[in-house]
Amino acid sequence: MQRRQSSETLKKPLQAHHKNQTDLSAWRKGRRTDPEKNVQSHQSPNAQENDSEQDSLEEALRYFEQVQDCVSLKKKNVLQKHLTTVESIALQRGLPTEGFDVLLKVALSGKLADTVNTRLLKSLVPASVIPETSVVSAVSWLCVGKCSDNIQLLFLRWLITMFDFIDHKEELHALYGFFFSFLQDEKMCPYVCHVLYLLTRKESVRPFRIRRLLDLQVKMGMQPHLQALLSLYKLFCPELVTITLPGKTKTYFKNSEGPWKAAINAVRRRNQANSPVFQTLFLGTAQPQSRKRKWNTQLMIPASSTNRNNLEEDREKNCVKLYSRNESFPVEQLQTFSQLLQNIHRLEFPSQMGSVLTHPLLLHYMNCIKDESVYLRLYYWMGQTLQEECPWCVADNSQYEEEFKDFLETVYKTECFLQEGFSSCEEFLYKSLPLWDGVCCQSQVLRLVSWIPLGTFSEMKSHLYDPLVQLFFTSSLYFKCSVIESLKELLQNWLNWHVTHLDSESDSQVHSLNTTLSGLVNTVAELIHFVGRISAVALRLENNHTFLLYFILDFYETVCDIYLRYNLPLLIMPPAGVFYPALLSMDAVNLNQLCYIMYRYRTNLVAAKENDLSKKQMLQFKFSSQTYQEYNQYLIAMVGCLWTSSAFQKDTHPQGLRMDDELLKKTAVKEVKTSFNIVNHPAMMGYAVRFLQQAWPDDTTFNFSLIKGRKWDWYLEYLYSQGLEGLKLFIESSISRVSQASHSKA
Repeated sequence: MQRRQSSETLKKPLQAHHKNQTDLSAWRKGRRTDPEKNVQSHQSPNAQENDSEQDSLEEALRYFEQVQDCVSLKKKNVLQKHLTTVESIALQRGLPTEGFDVLLKVALSGKLADTVNTRLLKSLVPASVIPETSVVSAVSWLCVGKCSDNIQLLFLRWLITMFDFIDHKEELHALYGFFFSFLQDEKMCPYVCHVLYLLTRKESVRPFRIRRLLDLQVKMGMQPHLQALLSLYKLFCPELVTITLPGKTKTYFKNSEGPWKAAINAVRRRNQANSPVFQTLFLGTAQPQSRKRKWNTQLMIPASSTNRNNLEEDREKNCVKLYSRNESFPVEQLQTFSQLLQNIHRLEFPSQMGSVLTHPLLLHYMNCIKDESVYLRLYYWMGQTLQEECPWCVADNSQYEEEFKDFLETVYKTECFLQEGFSSCEEFLYKSLPLWDGVCCQSQVLRLVSWIPLGTFSEMKSHLYDPLVQLFFTSSLYFKCSVIESLKELLQNWLNWHVTHLDSESDSQVHSLNTTLSGLVNTVAELIHFVGRISAVALRLENNHTFLLYFILDFYETVCDIYLRYNLPLLIMPPAGVFYPALLSMDAVNLNQLCYIMYRYRTNLVAAKENDLSKKQMLQFKFSSQTYQEYNQYLIAMVGCLWTSSAFQKDTHPQGLRMDDELLKKTAVKEVKTSFNIVNHPAMMGYAVRFLQQAWPDDTTFNFSLIKGRKWDWYLEYLYSQGLEGLKLFIESSISRVSQASHSKA
């Protein structure tokens, strides 16, 4: 019945396009009769060439507009000539708006052979936008049944690919039921589902449509395209869709862009090269455009030509409808935060979901209103874009690395704004990291790693840790530092997420991992152990480089405070391969940082011990005695080095500094036992020299043995004045004499 009604009304949309035909005539007439343009065209060879191309295109459009009978491509040279003209111009600079109505009509009317219709559809690449009226008229031809199934499929693929180039969508939304009726065709079903996915609004979800999709699922099985539409329906109306659907976001639809991908790229490059103002004209945006619709047309909400021409008329209408509860508020008019607050429940997100990434007000909306349908659409679009545009996954994309960098940077900034990672980015990283060379888009990829959502260790080990290890040990010092920094931010994001959810749920539950608190503790612990292992190896490979050691200690500065700052019952000491290189470091900054870390470890362990003894809080987890034992071993080593000069005798750690006296004598180092105290330590020797210069300006022998007794205390005060706050906190908390003196002084 629906098809019959559509066929009966076929003439109406075509008649409605007389306006378009008039526009085409006006375009021809205006171009010919404008004397200034004719004069200017004779002034430049390029202008003459463009004028010649326009003449050829005008002649070709007139030919296709007037063609009546079925024409054979082999027997008609004129057809071959005009078809070639349309193809060449479309591939070079895109077709004008006025040509789509003519070419879509002839391609879908069945007047020409399928080979011609196929070539015409593959040539429909816009130079700017595609009129919605032309698309609606083309859709009406589908119910006539004059074009073959292959042409119908190709048209649907074209519609999906060019969906974001269409200037309006309201009339297309009105055809939702028409598209839905095509689901019964098994060949067209995947592409029809994709179109419906792009068009679906909340009001589109109806019980009879859900029943129809469920029937199709029983008939065809669990198909990805049906899952996609059902998932979207369930997000809009969860009370209507009661079946359980796979929770993991996956690639629902196949790529439909193949025939038009190269053409869109070529048009963009040519237009940008020939016209410096093209970037402001293309789809009405003022931002540099990328090579593909995936993010060039979606990162900004397009302002169509119709919108620009009828701006005043739209404003008058909007003044009347602004506060109508039944009317949706168009995103294009959202300019201020007050508008967002007034219309937050009436916002309709754009079809171009990528535009959300660069729209702060829409990001505020996503933060306030957890609309799962918005996230689902955004995840689908982002997953497709990342998968298809990755330079190291798709060979043809290597020349567009800079554009992909900008896109990844935009995604990262969005994640920072929302304070959560996208599951589509996680899936992209897990798939692409094994193929990554560690160079392409390095900083952008590592930034995205820092927002990977909390997952199970087995999954993260195979998809994240193992690929990173292979690159980590074979890459430069800078790359190693960048990886450590990224993993530190990943740890902080997990811990911050845990803190923000403590108020809404009990301490014994975690909300993403589908486990209890033990799941979070185990995953965080495995991350810390992983960083400890690669850090110890990296320090050996890089000869304990100061720069690398700084980033490693920065990571452990977060680890040492997990219990008190993030309310997570977990403390893990750094491995000996990290602790001892830091203790014997030649740099005072690293030594001072190690002292601060040990001070915070002590503070956290004391708090945990007191809490355990007082029984004020029943902890599900208690720190093992091994943690306390390892801390005490490190503490003895540090105090023995920096204060008592007994590290070589009293260090009890298996990988520590303990040496026999005979072995120490063989080193032939004078006063070897005091070689690592706060006076003679390589990292502190510069401070000792400057202290001696101030205390004994006439003495040039630099006799460090003079710093003892009361002068030792003066030297301590001097070190504190130089900004070594970590050293001060460690000594005052761990050395009983200094601790008592500081308390009495206070």
